Amino acid sequence: MPTQAVLSRYIQPEVLTRVQHAKFVPRQLVEGTLAGSHKSPFHGFAVEFASHREYVAGDDLRHLDWNVYYRHQRHFIKQYEMETNLVCHLMLDVSASMRYGEDDAQKLLYAARMAVMLSYLVVEQSDKVSMSTFDEIVRGWLAPSNSLGQVMNMTEMLDEVEPVKKTSIGSTLIDLAGRVGRRSIVIVFSDFFVDLDDLDFALQRLRYDRHEIVLMQTMHHDEIVFDMDGMVRFVGLEEDDQFLTRPQDVRAAYLEALSEHNEKLDQICEANQCERLLCDTSRPMAELFADYLQKRTLAQRRW
Repeated sequence: MPTQAVLSRYIQPEVLTRVQHAKFVPRQLVEGTLAGSHKSPFHGFAVEFASHREYVAGDDLRHLDWNVYYRHQRHFIKQYEMETNLVCHLMLDVSASMRYGEDDAQKLLYAARMAVMLSYLVVEQSDKVSMSTFDEIVRGWLAPSNSLGQVMNMTEMLDEVEPVKKTSIGSTLIDLAGRVGRRSIVIVFSDFFVDLDDLDFALQRLRYDRHEIVLMQTMHHDEIVFDMDGMVRFVGLEEDDQFLTRPQDVRAAYLEALSEHNEKLDQICEANQCERLLCDTSRPMAELFADYLQKRTLAQRRW
């Protein structure tokens, strides 16, 4: 497929128009390699005061706090928060269950478009973004870059995805945790129909490295409401099983099981201080993005 056609498949003009002036901001301190616009956990001599430390020979006398000296007759140096660039790692589940849905409502296409739009926003604010795809193993990996060419590389990688395998989220996220390095933002796109104990272990590994984690739970509207009529044959996407039934006969049991699953997922997110966003593929992406980015900005100001 020509380059322009690949790009237009993932970047929708109406979404771009709605969010082109938005910023993707971290909710916690980040570590980067360049001077940027986000708070760093490291102290240096930059803009915003952070703390004091006692003067040692060789320190720049311009940063002595004379007010402290006049009160305590001791020399202290002012330390400031450095500003740093954000590194955002996007991890996309490309297992067979993500094939569910048709056209724009397909889970994989919807999640891929979200990932590409986020990557565009991150690069536009001169920050770095990486992308990886996974199912049972890591299928694709693009190292972090703040070049606009990175967005094109992502779309080309996504256009070659063939979702046919199951998800093994625990081992793949642990594998990816070893690649992402510094404290950064990790965003995982998946339906999270996975072993939640494995996911919990992987999130603990990422949180140990002090990453900020966002789970973008991408689900088709059918999966959320299970509102179907007549006799339906359900065909497994990751198994060869088939099941013929009337959806209304199993709807209550299905919704109860889904509620229990998502409840456990919420508990895992809370325990690991992760953010979870439910993304219904029937919802216009421009609306979803605008709401989410606004909430992040407001949360960052409160933080």
